[in-house]
Formats: sequence, C-alpha cells, structure tokens
Amino acid sequence: MMFPEIRAEVADLHKHLIQWGLVVWTAGNVSARVPGEDLLVIKPSGVTYDQLTAESMVVADLDGKLVEGDHNPSSDTEAHAYVYRHMPEVNGVVHTHSPYATAWAALGEDIPCAITAMADEFGDDIPIGPFALIGSDAIGRGIVETLAGRRSTAVLMAQHGPFTIGKSAKAAVKSAVMCEDIARTLHLARQMGPLKRLPQTDIDKLYDRYQNVYGQTKQGSR
Repeated sequence: MMFPEIRAEVADLHKHLIQWGLVVWTAGNVSARVPGEDLLVIKPSGVTYDQLTAESMVVADLDGKLVEGDHNPSSDTEAHAYVYRHMPEVNGVVHTHSPYATAWAALGEDIPCAITAMADEFGDDIPIGPFALIGSDAIGRGIVETLAGRRSTAVLMAQHGPFTIGKSAKAAVKSAVMCEDIARTLHLARQMGPLKRLPQTDIDKLYDRYQNVYGQTKQGSR
C-alpha cells in the first residue's frame, strides 16, 4: 500500500467532520497532498464514515485520475487536484455541506469579517465563489480564482457549500470547523440586526497577532 501514514492521517481526519457536525451520510471529503509527488490522498466516493480506514483511502494524481485504491475516488477529486496544481502552498483541501456555511452559499453571500475570531482565523471576509457543477475541475477553478490574493482559507461555492484549504490537511479541517462556527454565529447575529464589519486596520492587527504570536509554539506567545 502506497503512503500508509498519509492514508491513515486522512482517514482519521474525517472523524473531525463528524465530531463537529459538518457532514451527513457520505457527503464531504478531506484530501492531503503527498509531499514530493504529484499525487494526493482522498476519501473514496460514496463510502460511509464508519467504513473509512487507511486501506480504503484512494491515491490519485493531480489530474484526478486513480493511481491506487480499491474504490473510486471522491467526485470532488478533480476539484482538489486543480487546487493542488495551481496553489503549491496548499497541502490539504476539505469540502463539507455544513449547514450554516452552506446556507450562506445558498444565498450567494460573502460572510463579512464582523467578529474578532474571524479576523484571527481568516483575516478576511469568507468570499462567495461561482456556481459550478460537480464532476470536473470547474469547482477547483472557482476556488483558486476566488481565493487568489486573499487571506481567507475558506470559500463558499455558490449553491453548493464550503471548501477550505490549508498548509496541511489538519489545518484545512480546522478551517472548515471554524468556517461553520463563524457562519452560525453571524447568522444568529443577523437575526438581531445588520452586521457591522470590523475596520480593516483592526482585522490586520488581530490576524497578525493570532498567526504570529498566539499559542505555545511561537517565541513571545502567552
């Protein structure tokens, strides 16, 4: 079996999608780039989450074609592959139909950067991307074009749902979790009145602090 450690990691990361209520039945997927190779590891199509194992994960090339696996790759594989081809800094991609983020996608609206947690994590609005049909790299093109020049690691593909990217597959999963949390919070806030976007200077300061100071691994953090 090729890349057993990466396959095990990708299989395990799918548990977070269930834990945080981001997917139902067989919807959604996590993928990881294989370092040093033009390959990715992704969830198989139509397999339930309780059946996912390292062995059931699929290896595909960056054109979305099956390289190794006993199942067909996810129907979103070509979209993931397009992102990896055109965003070399990305090593993980996640897609969910999480309900609140997908509700914003159904409306075709950006999620404005209106709370500090969103500024910390995304440093930006979460943008709406174009509508595209599943089964080709059209979704991938929309992701890349929409996120170009932005800090956001999440995009809401119109009338479809969120896709997130990261420097690792785990980081992309975190982005998916945070995207849904923010989408829910700002939906609730909007029931009480109009949203007010944070000033850009404050967004910049919050993002810089969270990305470069916050946590236990960076010098001077507290």
